[in-house]
Amino acid sequence: MILDRLHRAGYEAYAVGGCVRDSILGRVPGDWDITTNALPEDTKKLFKRTIDTGIEHGTVTVMVDKEGYEVTTYRIDGKYEDSRHPSEVTFTKSLTEDMKRRDFTINAMAYNEEEGLIDRFGGLEDIKERVIRCVGNPKERFSEDALRIMRAVRFSAQLDYRIENETREAITELAETLNKISAERIQTELVKLLLSDHPEKLMTAYELGITKVIMPEFDKCMDTPQNNPHHMYNVGEHIVKSVQNIRADKLLRLTMLMHDMGKADTISIDNDGICHFYGHAKVSEDIAGNIFKRLKFDRDTMDRACNLIRYHDDRFPATPRNVRRAMNRIGNDFPLYIEVRYADTLAQSQFARDEKLKLIDDTFNLYQEIIEKKEAVTIKDLAVNGKDLMGAGVSQGKEIGRVLKAMLEDVLDDPGHNSKDYLLEPERLRSFLEGSD
Repeated sequence: MILDRLHRAGYEAYAVGGCVRDSILGRVPGDWDITTNALPEDTKKLFKRTIDTGIEHGTVTVMVDKEGYEVTTYRIDGKYEDSRHPSEVTFTKSLTEDMKRRDFTINAMAYNEEEGLIDRFGGLEDIKERVIRCVGNPKERFSEDALRIMRAVRFSAQLDYRIENETREAITELAETLNKISAERIQTELVKLLLSDHPEKLMTAYELGITKVIMPEFDKCMDTPQNNPHHMYNVGEHIVKSVQNIRADKLLRLTMLMHDMGKADTISIDNDGICHFYGHAKVSEDIAGNIFKRLKFDRDTMDRACNLIRYHDDRFPATPRNVRRAMNRIGNDFPLYIEVRYADTLAQSQFARDEKLKLIDDTFNLYQEIIEKKEAVTIKDLAVNGKDLMGAGVSQGKEIGRVLKAMLEDVLDDPGHNSKDYLLEPERLRSFLEGSD
C-alpha cells in the first residue's frame, strides 16, 4: 500500500534490506523498510499518520493501522566521525548511490512488483554461496559503522554463512574500534548471536579479535586448559559447547556463556598435572555480574543468570531432602538449573557421563514429585505465618522471622511436619524459639 501510493504520486519506491533478504530465504521478515526518492516532506504529505523518527537522516515512519513502516529517502552519508553515525547526509535521486552505503551485499537488494529484484552488488549470488561480504571496500564500511563488525558475525551465526576473506581481514584490523560503540548496541548483537541456531560462531568472534574487545574474560578462558578426567576441551571451548547444548533462551545461553568464566582465575595444578578450579562458581558469578553491568543488561536477567551461575556446579545425592533444600536454595529457577546441569555435563568428557546424567534425571524426577505433592520449600509454603505466631504469643518481628526460618528447616527435613498443630504445639514452639536465638 505504501509503495503503491508513492508510485502513484510519481516517486520511485522499493522494499529494501533485511526484508528482501529474508523473503528470498523464505523467512518471515521482522519488519519492512522502504527506500524512495521522495523527500521526507513529500512522504509526510502522502500519508495521514507519520512520525518523524529520523527525519534529519531522511526517515519517516508511516503508520498503517498499528504497524509502523520506516520510509527513508535515498541518501549519501557524509563523513563518519564516531564510528557509528554520519556527520551529515545528502539526499540523492539515485538508488544505486543509496545502496552503496549499506553494510553487506545480502542486505543491499531492493524490490518492488513493477521491476522485481534490484541487485547491483551480487547479494543474490552471495546468498547462493552462503557468504557475508561487505558492499564495496570492507574497511570503509566498518570505519563508517563499527557495529557492522559484530553484525557480520551475527548474520554468520543466524544464517550459517561464512565471512568472506577480505571482510574477515578488515574485521581483524578494525575490531578495536568496537570500543566506540555503546554497550547497549554491543549487548543487542551479542544476544542475537547467542540466540541464533549457530551460537558456536562465537568462536569466529574470538578468532577475529572481537571478544578481546567486548568480552576479554572469554579470551582468558580460551587460554585456560582443563587437564582433568571430567573434561576434553579447554575452558573457552567447553563454554561454547555448553551454549550449543542448551535451548535458545536468552537467560540460559547467557548463563552458559559465563558459568565457567571464573576458572581462568582459580586454576590450580596438582602434583599429577591435574587441573582443579576450587571456588570457580562464586568467582564466575562475580565476573558475570561485572559483564552484565558493563554491557548494561537489565537487573532481572543479571540477577537470575548470576544465581544460576552461583549454583551451576552444585551436586548432591538425589534424595527428597536434598532436592527440597536445593529448591529452597536456588529458588524458582530450579528447573533452569536442571537444564544448566545437562548442558554443562554434555560439554564435558565421556568420563562417568551416564552416571552424571542419571543423577540429573533422578533429581528432576524428585523435583516434580515435590511440586505435585505441594511440599513446602519456602517460608510462604509453611502452614503457619507471622499472624499465627503472634496469636501464639511470639510478638517481636525479628523473633517471628527467626522462628519461621527454624520451622522451615524442620519441614525441609520432614514435609509431614508442615501442619499448624505440629508447628504451634507449645513445647515445639518453645524449641523453635530457643533454636532461633
